[in-house]
Amino acid sequence: MMRSLYSGVTGLRNHQTKMDVIGNNIANVNTIGYKSSRVIFQDIYSQTIKPASTTGTGSGGTNPQQIGLGVQVATIDVLHTKSTPQYTGNSLDLSIEGDGYFIMSSDGQLSYTRAGNFYQDVNHYLVDSNGAYVQGYEVNTNGNVILYDSNDEIVYLDSGGNRVLEDGTTPYTGSATPDSWAPRATNIFLNPNYYDISINSSGQVVGINQATNQSQIIGQITLATFANPNGLEKVGQNTYRVTVNSGAEVRSTPGVGTGGLLNPGTLEMSNVDLTSEFADMIVTQRGFQANSRIITTTDQMLEELVNMVR
Repeated sequence: MMRSLYSGVTGLRNHQTKMDVIGNNIANVNTIGYKSSRVIFQDIYSQTIKPASTTGTGSGGTNPQQIGLGVQVATIDVLHTKSTPQYTGNSLDLSIEGDGYFIMSSDGQLSYTRAGNFYQDVNHYLVDSNGAYVQGYEVNTNGNVILYDSNDEIVYLDSGGNRVLEDGTTPYTGSATPDSWAPRATNIFLNPNYYDISINSSGQVVGINQATNQSQIIGQITLATFANPNGLEKVGQNTYRVTVNSGAEVRSTPGVGTGGLLNPGTLEMSNVDLTSEFADMIVTQRGFQANSRIITTTDQMLEELVNMVR
């Protein structure tokens, strides 16, 4: 009877954990870029009353007899499934069509998010609602990403991924190996000398030069992908950080490699399914009630046992 009492206690404790997760999902049903979580249970080890036996002369084998000792949380997964973008019309609002996360920098620490509600701060940098800087690559006046080698020599990367000279069309023919060149991460600066600034699906920040009235690329937003996105750790404020099980970030421009394209003027909605959450809430509530009944019934049995000696 004591086993059933403690099994019921583990059931209550872990169903409460599941209800906590469901409640947080429902609370964030309208949170931009939120990814819902789920709780998976597994049984605790079992006590073996009688081991299995092999076949003998004139008799067959028998199966083990075991009594389970309750339930425990196996995992709390974050479901990084895609969600529907909502049109806002704001030129600095972005959602990602496919894999990837925006890279944010705050006090030298990197974090990652799917929430693309960005703003221009007083110093003309692109930031999120928490003041973290959106990360990108340096570009030249032709919009080509600037690459540096170990000696700070410069070459450029065009939209097709080819290394070119500064004019943006002449191929680079130097002897340096391709692996020696790398772009540098930088905060996205929205140069005040440009107006009607917008961001296209490739993450290029485009503005119109006030002096020439010509459209020009003035920045390049980058995305990060991970070998195991489920290994990312939630740190609040719609952001994640790298863990030992997520793998290191793989940085690229939108639409290149495994990173998805951007949807300008939209925001990714929460992927919480209210129908599923309410159904899970009912099942979890009934599970909690059933486990509380186990404790009540076991208590009644113990009471009857005590009354036998009166």
